Amino acid sequence: MVNHLICIGLAYILDKVIGDPKSIPHPVRFFGAFISYFDKKWNKGSSKKWKGIWMILIVTIFFTLIAGGFVFVSYRLHVLFGLFIETVIITFMIAEKSLKEAAVEVYEPLARNDMAQARIKLSWIVGRDTDTLGEEEIVRGTVETVAENTSDAVTAPLFWTLIGGAPLAVFYRVANTADAMVGYRNEKYEQFGYASAKLDDLLNYIPSRLTAFVMIFVNRTSRAKKECFRLIRRDAKKHPSPNSGFPETAMAALLGVQLGGRNTYKGIVSTRAKLGDAIHALKANHIQRSVQIMERTNACFVLLLILGGGLIAMAVTWIKSSLFI
Repeated sequence: MVNHLICIGLAYILDKVIGDPKSIPHPVRFFGAFISYFDKKWNKGSSKKWKGIWMILIVTIFFTLIAGGFVFVSYRLHVLFGLFIETVIITFMIAEKSLKEAAVEVYEPLARNDMAQARIKLSWIVGRDTDTLGEEEIVRGTVETVAENTSDAVTAPLFWTLIGGAPLAVFYRVANTADAMVGYRNEKYEQFGYASAKLDDLLNYIPSRLTAFVMIFVNRTSRAKKECFRLIRRDAKKHPSPNSGFPETAMAALLGVQLGGRNTYKGIVSTRAKLGDAIHALKANHIQRSVQIMERTNACFVLLLILGGGLIAMAVTWIKSSLFI
């Protein structure tokens, strides 16, 4: 576990400084390519649900074993080389800098009132239609993405890293990628993507709630903390996802805005429950503030993982030494 803690700290810093190098193929591309292959080959005919189960099992286990093999061999060669390889793998599994850059790319044209460019940039990070969105809806889409991915892209993979190192971080990211690609409740993916969606829900259950708690606890707000937690209890479970509503409601509570509402996907209207209270109208500066909240939350989450993991490691060492006295 000590090695995991070292790698978590190093990976977090490395991602914050370097992010995802554009010159190196990102592992998620390979995850996506495998998932897309099985989607084309198996998402047809009968027994789609079983095919989807086999797909997620094959893809997650395959990439987890590859990561585990790299880590095992690296540590056998030298502990420092093992720490380096594991840190690099974990760094690829998190995406704070990329998330921040994506949000800023929406904010900048919006701040200069270039609505057309802001809509284009937003379309790169959300699945909803953006062609006719005004400022409030552009901001809402961006803030929701930042809030949800504070958990999905940073805290959740690091949570699983603490438990199982880089291999479990890879396992999480493959499952999360599969959910993003096939975990839809529509005619095409309702059966084939069922297992992927359920696995992602399971893996995010604890991290999403921890993220919401840390988000409220460590960020400043003009309203009482207990009021923010009350909003989470009131609204988080209204979200169609059993997990995404927690960081989104926490973000809404801190900003004093309301998230959720009417979206369209390829012309089809989807109305989601409202999260939070509309104390303030959504403005461009809320994107900046959401990024600041995300960064502070991630930093504190990493610190808590390191402190908590360190205490667990010391407790395990003490128990082992006591048993052999």
